[in-house]
Amino acid sequence: MNKKHQRQVSSLLSRLRGASPSGFAIALHIRYAAPRYLLQSYAIEWIDLYARRGLLLHDPTVHWGFANVGTIRWSALQPLDTHDVMKLAAEYGKHFGACVALEEGGSRTIASFTHPDRELTDEEIAACETDVHELHRLTQNMQRFSPDFHKTLKKMSIYLTQN
Repeated sequence: MNKKHQRQVSSLLSRLRGASPSGFAIALHIRYAAPRYLLQSYAIEWIDLYARRGLLLHDPTVHWGFANVGTIRWSALQPLDTHDVMKLAAEYGKHFGACVALEEGGSRTIASFTHPDRELTDEEIAACETDVHELHRLTQNMQRFSPDFHKTLKKMSIYLTQN
């Protein structure tokens, strides 16, 4: 990743972090069932609980993201939350959220953005969607983030799982 791309990705992630005060998860370039990159700004307690309990398998936002493209509010997914993943997320400050799903260039990206005390507006969701599309495009042909970029993510309190 050259410095220009690194600055662009950092800028996008900073904007997305600001748009989702209780955190986000962005699974970039999913092929088969695994993302090339998983970026998360959720509190580490939630990340650990989510992994420990295997909530990915029951998460309605993930199911929706694999079956659709576009955007949706978490509130519209409540009927699909048969394992109370979203109810548990609310206990960790993620009361409201929105998902973005896209498929371009042979890979899929799924993202969730959360807010502690209100629904995201249509304009905020549209801005997140635009930024996710750009992030997907910028990272399309990358194989690895540089060590310096890992440090930048850590400073932004964004956790990276690289496959």
